[in-house]
Amino acid sequence: MPQETSLGVLKPDVNPWVIAGTVMLATFMEVLDTSVANVALPHIAGNLSSSIDETTWVLTGYLVANAIVLPLSGWFSTLFGRKRFYMTCVLLFTISSAMCGLAPSLPVLIICRIVQGLGGGALQPVSQAILRETFPREKQGMAMAVYGMGVVFAPVLGPTLGGWITDNFTWRWIFLINIPVGICSLLLTSLLIFDPPYLVRKKLGEGLKIDYIGLGLLATGLGGLEIALDEGQRHDWFSSSGIVAAAVIGVVALVSVVFWELRQKDPVVDFHLLKDRNFAISTLTMFILGFVLYGSTTALPLFLQELLGYTAMQSGMALSPGGVAIMVMMPIVGFLMAKIEARWLVIFGLLISSFGLYQMTSFDLNIDFTHAMNARIVQSLGLAFLFVPINTMAFYFIAKEKTSYATGLINLARNFGGSTGIALSTTLIARRQQFHQHRLVENLTPLNSAYQSTLAGAKQMFMSRGADAFHAAAQAQQLVYEMVQRQAMLLSFLEAFRLLALTFLAVIPLMFLMKRIRPRKTEIVVE
Repeated sequence: MPQETSLGVLKPDVNPWVIAGTVMLATFMEVLDTSVANVALPHIAGNLSSSIDETTWVLTGYLVANAIVLPLSGWFSTLFGRKRFYMTCVLLFTISSAMCGLAPSLPVLIICRIVQGLGGGALQPVSQAILRETFPREKQGMAMAVYGMGVVFAPVLGPTLGGWITDNFTWRWIFLINIPVGICSLLLTSLLIFDPPYLVRKKLGEGLKIDYIGLGLLATGLGGLEIALDEGQRHDWFSSSGIVAAAVIGVVALVSVVFWELRQKDPVVDFHLLKDRNFAISTLTMFILGFVLYGSTTALPLFLQELLGYTAMQSGMALSPGGVAIMVMMPIVGFLMAKIEARWLVIFGLLISSFGLYQMTSFDLNIDFTHAMNARIVQSLGLAFLFVPINTMAFYFIAKEKTSYATGLINLARNFGGSTGIALSTTLIARRQQFHQHRLVENLTPLNSAYQSTLAGAKQMFMSRGADAFHAAAQAQQLVYEMVQRQAMLLSFLEAFRLLALTFLAVIPLMFLMKRIRPRKTEIVVE
């Protein structure tokens, strides 16, 4: 039977899986855009007559805007109504995507990407809120599995799809393909999705005031930290006064906004939700999930391209089977949620994913495509067991009217975890490469017989190819130095993979601090 919405409109009976597909459409499109432009940066720089460093603001601008809007989704849903706010975001994202594809210069493209990030930031938390209210509690695990397929698979598919489009067409199409998807999402949302009766909409001046101080502190804090994370390695971190300023401003503003919002009657971000033990631990776990997911998704393609000579397309193909594994396993995990306690599924996923990352620590310069692909598949199988159970535990004790606020916080945690993972992984690889190169060079002395033997063999090889003794000796030295550089880089990548594996293992003890949630039962056993 049709149900009445909060606006007095009759809501038609709609298959909840159709609604799940509708919200996943826009979410997949938005998450894809966080990584699809990465491989196109050299093409964008060349086409718009700019440097690679300048072009990276195409990525940074999007992530900063995205991070600012994420925690505000609950407040905006209360102000405008969830459906109206969601459709506005999809419309803004679609229009800005078209503007990005048509941008005549880099400054225009960066501005359009910032607008695109503002439009896309709220799509993930609002989609989760819609799914939670559409499905009964016993089916929410499977619903989150469908949603998670898009959220986890999209960052993996992004570089591959972006590389293929850029190589075969033009970089502009990585933005223009969003237009038909956005139009389709708008049409389906207008027909199928309605605000729930319990979502009480407040009007400005009638019980709701704009917290300008909270908004300003939040935007300043998130923007400052995001800029510091994204630009830190490029500018040598705290040796740059700009990075220091961004980090200090970000930390001070975020600490201030927490104290400020806790005292407000209508906070733009409801930090009181973190008083719930399950939600607080799940939010931290989701931060670490983003840290490892994005960190490994950055490190593995770099390893394949820098050390093994893969193209962007080939490295993307090595990662893609892992994304397929996630899509296959997500529905299975949703089914298991009704039979096995969520925290045991998380522990199993952490162990499997850590094992996949540990396999990467045995990589060498002679591994083949299959070896790299299989390690990524094992890691991805573990990731499939994390997203759904973590979200289920996070929202179990959260009131439905607070869902939009909660989804904003937990999605912000995952996104910031991703930015931190990328920043720390790239920094670790760069700094440890310098360390290992210094240590390896210490052994290149006239007293080292292995070094002298290698030099003599290389010199003889170059002389057999027609070089004179002087040039052959110089070429031999250069060859050995390149070998040292490659070995140093290899060791730094292995350390990055080891760090990510240990990070996941460190999360396991937190699962025993969770309140137990028995599957298929409404009672909760608190320990």
